[in-house]
Amino acid sequence: MKNQTRLWRKNRSPGPEDCSCYGTDLNRNFDVNWGTVGVSFNCCSKFYPGSKAMSELEIRAVTDFVRSRKDSFLCFLSIHSYGQKLLIPYGHPKYTAPNYDELMMVGQGATEVMWMVHRTNYTVGTPPDILYPMSGSTTDWARMQGITLSYTFELRDNGTYRFELPEDQIQPTCEEAYRGVLYVITYAHDKTFNGAVANTAVTLSGILLTAGVTGATLR
Repeated sequence: MKNQTRLWRKNRSPGPEDCSCYGTDLNRNFDVNWGTVGVSFNCCSKFYPGSKAMSELEIRAVTDFVRSRKDSFLCFLSIHSYGQKLLIPYGHPKYTAPNYDELMMVGQGATEVMWMVHRTNYTVGTPPDILYPMSGSTTDWARMQGITLSYTFELRDNGTYRFELPEDQIQPTCEEAYRGVLYVITYAHDKTFNGAVANTAVTLSGILLTAGVTGATLR
């Protein structure tokens, strides 16, 4: 299928042999409750999760990288649009993160500092509570790996412009998102190192933000 829109959601891997459509939704392809809720096995659907969990090269690259240094990750942040939401694990309604209260508390703090920048309201919660159930997401997978502070930022807006945000809102969106990200990273850093200086490494693949020091092990 020819890609005729710049708002392409999936990657561009070939579909099954009997399908003329391309692409897998990478945020449904992680090996965590894969293929159970919030997906479609119609390979032309924008929510197609792939032929199996971890079927996509991009997902295997991310998971290999994270697993190779998992104990150095303080948090895992996935940046998306749109909806003005801060999503916490888990996307499956039958599961609750063991540190749900902490995730909500830190998330509320992040949305409060984001509101202070441009008075933009963000809502915190699990996908089933404030969006829709989903499975195979990056933040759910990260939480299952033991990275306790795992969030998805759904940036502006609330649906007026959807994915085609006006140019004059791009910088304000980045400014408020930066404050929210910084809040989470600062909390994770202070919780782990009690205020000690740590090197912060930021890796953007559309998915990752990490902070750590060599030899650090999270308990």
